[in-house]
This record gives sequence, C-alpha cells and structure tokens, in this order.
Amino acid sequence: MDVSIMEMSSPLESTTELNFSMDDEKVQLPEHTTGAAGSKAISVVDICDRPISASGCYCGKDRNLNVVELLCATCSRWIHETCITYQLGKVKLLPFISNYIFVCKNCSATGLESFRKSQATISQMCQCAIANMQQLALRDRKQQTQFSKDREIIPYIEQYWESMTTMPRRLTQSWYSTVQRSLMKDVNTIFTYEEHVEHGAMYGLFHTDLRLIKPNYDLLGKTGGMRLTEDGFMQAALAKNNRQKRKFPGNDAGPTGKKGRPSSDITANVKLPPHGYPLEHPFNKDGYRYILAEPDPHAPFRQEFDESSDWAGKPIPGWLYRTLVPNAVLLALHDRAPQLKISEDRLAVTGERGYSQVRATHSVNRGCWYYEVTIEEMPDGAATRLGWGREYGNLQAPLGYDKFGYSWRSRKGTRFTESHGKHYSEPYGEGDTLGLLITLPEDTAQDYLPNTFKDRPLVKFKSHLYYEDKDKISETIKNMRILLGSRIEFFKNGLSKGVAFEEIYSGSYYPAISIHKGATVSVNFGPVFKYPDVLANRNAKGMQDRVDELITEQCLADTLYLTENDGRLRLDNTGI
Repeated sequence: MDVSIMEMSSPLESTTELNFSMDDEKVQLPEHTTGAAGSKAISVVDICDRPISASGCYCGKDRNLNVVELLCATCSRWIHETCITYQLGKVKLLPFISNYIFVCKNCSATGLESFRKSQATISQMCQCAIANMQQLALRDRKQQTQFSKDREIIPYIEQYWESMTTMPRRLTQSWYSTVQRSLMKDVNTIFTYEEHVEHGAMYGLFHTDLRLIKPNYDLLGKTGGMRLTEDGFMQAALAKNNRQKRKFPGNDAGPTGKKGRPSSDITANVKLPPHGYPLEHPFNKDGYRYILAEPDPHAPFRQEFDESSDWAGKPIPGWLYRTLVPNAVLLALHDRAPQLKISEDRLAVTGERGYSQVRATHSVNRGCWYYEVTIEEMPDGAATRLGWGREYGNLQAPLGYDKFGYSWRSRKGTRFTESHGKHYSEPYGEGDTLGLLITLPEDTAQDYLPNTFKDRPLVKFKSHLYYEDKDKISETIKNMRILLGSRIEFFKNGLSKGVAFEEIYSGSYYPAISIHKGATVSVNFGPVFKYPDVLANRNAKGMQDRVDELITEQCLADTLYLTENDGRLRLDNTGI
C-alpha cells in the first residue's frame, strides 16, 4: 500500500465544523482510488479538477459534497439543504446520510417539501462516518480513504449519533462489536478492509465516489415504504416524529355522506399511519383475535348505509366491511406480545425480560417460502428462537413451546417444537444472518381461501373497526394432522444447516420470532435478500411475494360470501 494514502490526522482532531459554505471548493474522489495493496494513488490536484454533475437543485447550482444534500424520491434530483424551506429538525443533519425519505416542492402535490429521517442501521452509520471523514480529509488536501475503527470510525459515530439516526444513544458499549461485524460482513460490497503495518486494521468505502451514496428508494417502494399517489408522483409515506393530538368522532362534524348529511361510516375520515396499522389497537389475547376492517365498496346497500344517519349506537353488519390486507409483509403490531418493541418501519424488534413472541402480517399455507433474520444485537444473557408459527401459538412463550410453532434457538443451535429441544447445529449470534425456509406441499383436502370474517361482529376501538374472532384452540388441536412431504430448513449466512423438521402439521404458518431479554433482530421479507441463491436452489419464493397472492385470495373469498348470501343481506331498518 502507498504510505502517502495513510495520513492519520483524524478529521475529528482537525475540525468538527459541518456547516460548510456553498462556495467551498467542490472536490470529489473518483471510484477506487485505493483498494488492494499496490493500487495507484490519485493526485489531489487531478481530483479537484474533475467536475461534478448537475444536481437539479432549485438554485440551479451543481452538487456540493461539502454540504448536506437530499435526494428527491420522485424526480431523483439533489437539493441543497440551504435551499430547502422545510424544517429538517432540531438536530443538524450530516452529509451522506441515506436513512431518509424526501420529496421536493416541485414533486409534492401540495407544493410543500416532505422529509422523514428513519432509524439507521449500524452499517449505514459506518458508511456515513467514513464518507464524511474522507471528504473532510480531501478538503484538507489529504488523500486518506481508509480509517481505523477504534480511533476514528467509532468516535465519529459517537460524536454525531443524533445526526445520523433516530435510534436512542446506547448506554453501553456493546454496539462497538456490532460495528466490527457490520464492517466485516459487507467487505467488498460496501466497505474495504486492509491490514496496515503501522496502523493495523483499516476500513474504507468500496466505491469511493461519494456521489453514489443515496437512499435505496427502489427497495422502499417494494416494501411499502413509499406509495404511488393519485397525482402520479412516487410520494414518500411520511409520518411526523411527534404524534399529533387525535381527533375522535364527536370532536368535529364527523364523516358526512352525500350532500353533507352525516354518514354512518365512523371510519370515513380516519386515516391510517404510513406503516398501515393504527398506533393504538387491540392485541390478540385472552382467547380473542382482532382483525382490522375497512369499508367494502362492493357490499350490497353500501351507498345507502354511507348516506344513512340511523346507525349511530347500533351494531354494524360485518358484511358491509372487509378484512384490510396489508400491502407489505411486516411485523404485526397486534399479533405480538405487548412488551416487544417494534421499530418504526416494522422490520426490527427488540425483546424485554423473558421470552415473548411476534408474528408477521402474512402467512403461507402451500408452496416453498423464505425470509431472513439478522441478529443486530445480542447482549449477555439474551437469546432468540426463530422460525415458523401458527396463529394460535402462545405469544407470551418462546416459539416452539406448543404444537403451533417450530423454532431454532441461538443458544447451542437447538431446534424446538412442543417444548422438546433437540441438537440441530452450532449456535448463532450477533452479526449472523439466518435464513428460514418452509416447504408445504399442496393438500387437496384443505380449503386454502382465507376467512372473510364478514359473519363476525365488528367492534370499535379508537375510531377504527375490527372483526372480533374467538379462538378455537381445542377444536384446532383435535383436527391437527401431519402434512406429508412438509419440512422446515434453516440457513446460517447462506449455508444450509440441514432439514430441521419434517412431516409438520398442516396449516397456515407465519414467520415468527421470539426473543429473550434485550436482543434486537431485523427481518427481511424480500424481494432483495442477502443470500438470494437459496431461492434459486430451493425453488422458493420470498415472503414479499405473498402480498399479491393474499389480496387475490381475500378478494375471492369476500366475493364468494357475498354471492352465496345474495338476497339475504339486508339493512333491516331501511325497509329494504
């Protein structure tokens, strides 16, 4: 390695000023100025003479890597922070953050900018830290592109933690090891790694062209983080960090029907949060399950019901509504133990105290399906059990406690079902990515259509309506039978650990996670997996593919119910 590249004057020592002038000289490193030992050093003068492409900002000026710039999710134009009128928050942003969604005023239907910063992964924080230190070094005419984890990267993250992420600052130093794992697991994709004789392990960016650092809006669109509005814009699904005061029915004029008359639909003016589920909701417990409902526009007499004001205080017929099917596979807010902490994007969960469980929003009942879990943090004494579970599994117990679940434990690599543990593999821990695959052959004796719940009662909770369904655990256990050819297989960092369970019970299975104490895991339901070869090798689908299937199945089930009951569904109080 060229020693000239390894000048160790830390940007933290030289300057901590982040408010660069827009007139600062625009300097930029080309891709791969350093990498493997022996690569050719690039002259700083040559770098500074290279132009940066136009940003498309309101001001008409080019991109400036010395200031904060935000990428519009709709038009893909970079807007300088100084040109943005939206208040970006009390904490100063850093250049090169990628954990946000931004829509410029030219693309917004309201003409106002929109911005939301989300929780960053440790990998994103490392990338941001290295990029800023690289740019600061370049401003000082130093060709430094690699940095020490302990002396530079971690101190930088500690200094600018609040500027990088919405995640609360850690009280312990256990996240230091997570930094090490994140840097190493993404070597040759995001980061580079070299051992230096004088300075030890050094880390840099695989792509040193800092213009390439940006939010992954394509992935957000596929996972439901962004939606296509009626105006035709790719509008970011935005939420305010501070919850606004809720408006309850009765506080205003309420929903109205045709010609301004009061409407019977109490949910008409109530909008769901960006993640698609009410912030305040009932939990599945005490023998009852609650399924969020929405108005069914295809139900008979729907218009008459909406325009009527005679239903106040009366039970609403369930067939006027339908089950709300989520448009992305996420961790369920209602189908979990209440003490579990779900992240804002509903793709990570942190445990508390003893074992408790959370399931995903979607289940599978036939075919071969796959999802991934990454262990983000595993403090001493913490543990996880990952796998697949059915709807009646005990949420206040580890997965595999009863007949409704099959799990793989982090400690000793044990596999569990019905509280019986058997040795399966070596343990797994912090930094590992686990793949979970289930194979359910077609069963001609099983009805695969989901329940419509249209014959169930509707209950109101915090301005939303839910179907209330009573658990049928005893009946379900009595009718349980083995599904021939079924199996569950687990993978650790892309490598199969063999078949864990065979000839499991027939039924619908959810991705399920149970956590002991304070472990944190993130989930990936697809479509982009860290180890995509598993899908090809096992002819499997990612869980995200289940979204369109379930919407179709639910629509068919609702249509069949309305058809079979044609003529019997009446609004009795209207005289129809």
